[in-house]
Amino acid sequence: MMRSPANSFFRICQVCISLLLCLEDRTMPKKAKPAGSGKEEGPVPCKQMKVEATGGPSALNFDSPSSLFESLISPIKTETFFKEFWEQKPLLIRRDDPALATYYGSLFKLTDLKSLCSRGMYYGRDVNVCRCVNGKKKVLNKDGKAHFLQLRKDFDQKRATIQFHQPQRFKDELWRIQEKLECYFGSLVGSNVYITPAGSQGLPPHYDDVEVFILQLEGEKHWRLYHPTVPLAREYSVEAEERIGRPVHEFMLKPGDLLYFPRGTIHQADTPAGLAHSTHVTISTYQNNSWGDFLLDTISGLVFDTAKEDVELRAGIPRQLLLQVESTTVATRRLSGFLRTLADRLEGTKELLSSDMKKDFIMHRLPPYPAGDGAELSTPGGKLPRLDSVVRLQFKDHIVLTVLPDQDQSDEAQEKMVYIYHSLKNRRETHMMGNEEETESHGLRFPLSHLDALKQIWNSSTISVKDLKLTTDEEREGLVLSLWTECLIQVV
Repeated sequence: MMRSPANSFFRICQVCISLLLCLEDRTMPKKAKPAGSGKEEGPVPCKQMKVEATGGPSALNFDSPSSLFESLISPIKTETFFKEFWEQKPLLIRRDDPALATYYGSLFKLTDLKSLCSRGMYYGRDVNVCRCVNGKKKVLNKDGKAHFLQLRKDFDQKRATIQFHQPQRFKDELWRIQEKLECYFGSLVGSNVYITPAGSQGLPPHYDDVEVFILQLEGEKHWRLYHPTVPLAREYSVEAEERIGRPVHEFMLKPGDLLYFPRGTIHQADTPAGLAHSTHVTISTYQNNSWGDFLLDTISGLVFDTAKEDVELRAGIPRQLLLQVESTTVATRRLSGFLRTLADRLEGTKELLSSDMKKDFIMHRLPPYPAGDGAELSTPGGKLPRLDSVVRLQFKDHIVLTVLPDQDQSDEAQEKMVYIYHSLKNRRETHMMGNEEETESHGLRFPLSHLDALKQIWNSSTISVKDLKLTTDEEREGLVLSLWTECLIQVV
């Protein structure tokens, strides 16, 4: 819930690597024998680079969000990744590392389904059973609660793929990974597990509206990637085989391997006959997180502020404009002029009002992965802050600060307030499940006069309470006490 200090904290609201394959945008002029394709000419193998072992077992580094991502895509450097691959082309990192393969395998196994089903999993919500038949997805779900014996029967007899939705809700290590990635990207990070028996394929060729990182957990899987028909797609779509042509990349993923491809990349994957079942987890991010989305999110606040000062924006539109089939020249010219006015104002502003994106991210993201017993997430600990205290911000990656019109006032009387939203009290069990009715915002609301003091706290490693830029000592103590009660600061 959101608390307001003006109303007694009133609640009103979340890694030895042996080969690195860099997938290129073009196919190399060479013939290769694709898996299971007989004598046909197939896509070209990717350029390879030998990577020397550095010694010691490989592992993900959870020291910080940056170190986690660096270890996830190692030995590729993050600068190289974002310059050459991110939103541009696929990247395959092959790994011959038993330790890493074992770690990946611990993230989710076929046998985990038995214990998960005992906790009350339901078809559609938690698990899907499907198979690709003649280029189309055939859903084999039953009604109601999913039982392990029935899932195993469909898996063995119908060669169906089992898709488990958002396993981070139940698997601690995936929670740990995804929570750090949400801090790193500043965007929601979801996941799905796909378990496919030998000689079967779960989904037809398709593309997604998310950036995809695939970790191969069990067995091997045969992948085919195609050029996008819609680069950086904003929606999911199935594509017909006759439309997408031949794959530009084709390979097998083995335990410990990682594959990345941008949204819009057409892909399909199958478990070849004669092999054991395959399990992989798809970790995805950046859904609806484009410049277009950000523009839509900020433009409303910009118009709101500009209209307060520009009477032309407050003037009425021509009579019957909304009844016109086509836009009139006058209306188009006026809108163009207004957009130029907004652009000029945008150039000179330092405060962008995010109406929904910041709040939506924080409300729906994972709570912090507990470093200890987790008590610090529910109740404040340590010393009570006072005027002579030195304090510091904690859980900074889980907090956003934004300025918005006061949501408790009428439109005509709205004043700007400082809103602080956090995810410390978010529920892991509902992460990425779309349960809007079970989602609430948590945080604080302050008068706009508190903004400079809050920025001091945000931008300092530590700060003395008495140095906060507020008018009275009472305001200084009230501010830090409000933050402390939400576990957002600690006394040092």
